[in-house]
Amino acid sequence: MNLICLDLEASGLGPHSYPIEVAWKSTADESDTFLINPDTVPGWTFWDDFAEELHSLCRTELRQKGVSAESACNRLNEALQGCEVLSDAWEFDSFWLKRLFTAAGQKMAFRLVGLRELLSPEEMIQYQFITKAQLRRHRAMSDVDHILQAVHSVRFDE
Repeated sequence: MNLICLDLEASGLGPHSYPIEVAWKSTADESDTFLINPDTVPGWTFWDDFAEELHSLCRTELRQKGVSAESACNRLNEALQGCEVLSDAWEFDSFWLKRLFTAAGQKMAFRLVGLRELLSPEEMIQYQFITKAQLRRHRAMSDVDHILQAVHSVRFDE
């Protein structure tokens, strides 16, 4: 079974926050990660200093290295078209993906699903136990790696 996991980092957690980093990876070892330049979307100005502490991304880096919202959507749709993509924080990630695709005037060509669609209630408890024990820096690709490792431990290790 080829699992694809996606994670986003954002400018904060509030209703005016927006995605600033996206990463996805499959168990078939395909992946992509990129920053998003918030200056490419009018109104994307909200910034939470606490969120910056968690992911260590600053607005200057996003402006210098980030792609446009349109380019971000194109990359995601091209790579993930028709796929079910796993998120460990569906509520947040779906909110930020919706903001991203709305800003770019595009529709998602893939479906984001939460862990609860893949894992049983018992497996969810095991997953939460494993992830709480992981000390991790919040960057999208390292989060994706940790999520895939935890799902694999819960679902496929004997």
